[in-house]
Formats: sequence, C-alpha cells, structure tokens
Amino acid sequence: MDNESALEVVVVPPVHDLGDQFKVRRALPSRDKRMVGPFVFLDQMGPHVFQPGRGLDVRPHPHICLATVTYLFEGEILHRDSLGSVQPIRPGEVNWMTAGRGIVHSERTGQELRGAGSSLFGLQCWVALPRQHEETAPTFSHTGAHELPLVEGEGASARIVAGSFFGQRSPVPTLSDMFYVDLNLQPGARIAMPAEYSEQALYVVEGELDLGRDGVFAAGQLLVLKPKAAVTLAAHGGKPARVMLLGGEPMDGPRYLSWNFVASSEERIEQAREDWRKMAFPSVPGETEFIPLPETVGRPVRYP
Repeated sequence: MDNESALEVVVVPPVHDLGDQFKVRRALPSRDKRMVGPFVFLDQMGPHVFQPGRGLDVRPHPHICLATVTYLFEGEILHRDSLGSVQPIRPGEVNWMTAGRGIVHSERTGQELRGAGSSLFGLQCWVALPRQHEETAPTFSHTGAHELPLVEGEGASARIVAGSFFGQRSPVPTLSDMFYVDLNLQPGARIAMPAEYSEQALYVVEGELDLGRDGVFAAGQLLVLKPKAAVTLAAHGGKPARVMLLGGEPMDGPRYLSWNFVASSEERIEQAREDWRKMAFPSVPGETEFIPLPETVGRPVRYP
C-alpha cells in the first residue's frame, strides 16, 4: 500500500465449519492483527439456516477479565449464565456480559425455534477490561434496539451499539473508551468516519465497501485503519452495504489470551484454567453440560 493509504492492514479471516455447515469467520485475533483498542476477539456467525430440530448449542463455558458482546442481524440466541440470567437476544439488541473475576454462560437456540428451523447471523466480540476492572464482580446487561442511539441522514444510518461515536453514546455499560457502531449505507450514500480514537477498524458485514483510493472491499473483511486516519465510506456497485465500526483507546498494557480466558497476566490465566479443571467456577442454573478445558491449550498468547 502506498504512503497515502488510510489502511494499516486488511484481515481476510479464514472460514471454519463447526458442523452442519454452520460457518464462522474469526477476524480477531489474526496473524496480522491481535487487537483493535480493547477488542481482542471478533467472530462472524453465519449467515446460516438451521434445519427443523437443529440449532445452536454452545454448552456452558467460563470467562474471566473480559466482556462478551453479542449483536445479531438475523435470528435469536438464548443466553443463560451463572448469575441466573436468562435472556433471548434478537436483531438490533445487545447482550453485554462482564466476566470480571469469573462467569459461566451458555448460548443456545431456544426450544420453541427448533421445531420449524431458524436462521442465525451475527457477531460476537470480546472486549478486554482495564486492569482496575479485571476482577470486578460479574454482571450481565441486555439493551433493546429502541434504546440505542440512531444517527441518520442522506442515505446512511448508524446505530451506536456500545461506547460513543458520531456525538452519541450508547447506554450499554462499558468500562473503557471504545466504540461499536452498526452502519448501513444505501446506494449512493457517503459518510465520513472521523478519527475519534487512536485505534479504529471496519468490518464489512454485507455488500461491498468503497474506500476511495484504498479500493473496494467485499463482505467478511476487517479493515484496520492507521492512527489518526479519517476515511469516507460508500456503498459500491449500486447495492446497500453494512459495516461495523469498532475500536477505542489502547489498553493499559499487554493482554494474554488462552482458550476462553483473557487477562493481563499469565498467572491469572493459569489460575482460571485450574479453577475450571476443578469445577470451581459457579454453575449455570438449569444446565447440566459443560465444555471441558482443552487437553492441549499451550502457553497464553501475548497481545498485542
């Protein structure tokens, strides 16, 4: 890329089939980029259609020192956690779960949807917590679509999912300076994305995104911007485009990731592993299954 490019790196995530042709794309972490602001994990789920009798079944598993963020474009997921929360999430809503010192949750297709079959398409992110909040008490928050600020004009609409951007702040209870925005562009619409944060990226969800001199990008790619880079976004090819904008300020030191655990020290992750081996985490009411700790997890990976 030339010196005038606004892009630091383009991540084309591999596609993994988890069975029954249910596919995920993992944009973060990647070989080229470990994290953007506090975002240390970004998975695209689907789009997928479950046949009658089938559905999502992510058994209870633990997290520490991070927040999970679930946001759907199609379908529904039933969240259960060790706090006793039972919450379906539907398109445009936000499930924000702060793991803090430790939480366990499951994600499934509800029984009422399995009979006729259902669709699923969405994103799940992990957001690292500042050191001072890593061991906070776990919490769960659900925010309805109508509660999220919406900025509209000239063929573009931006829903502020979490954090603040475009002069608006989401009510989702974040713990660091960050932003997460669902942007829809109609054909011919153009919108300037300001350099509000030190680390910013775009994930193309649907359609094609035109970034001017930097080119046109298809769905399923993460475009990481250079620091202080402002860009103009447009839909390409006479069709709408949907893009998630995400990022924030750099974390207060490195993070380590291993399996479902993120923390600022390897020792904390080893403790979490041992706690899960001993089943010392709290249980999820109504659940009898769990995901065992992988036999070979290796040393935690240091971020960034």
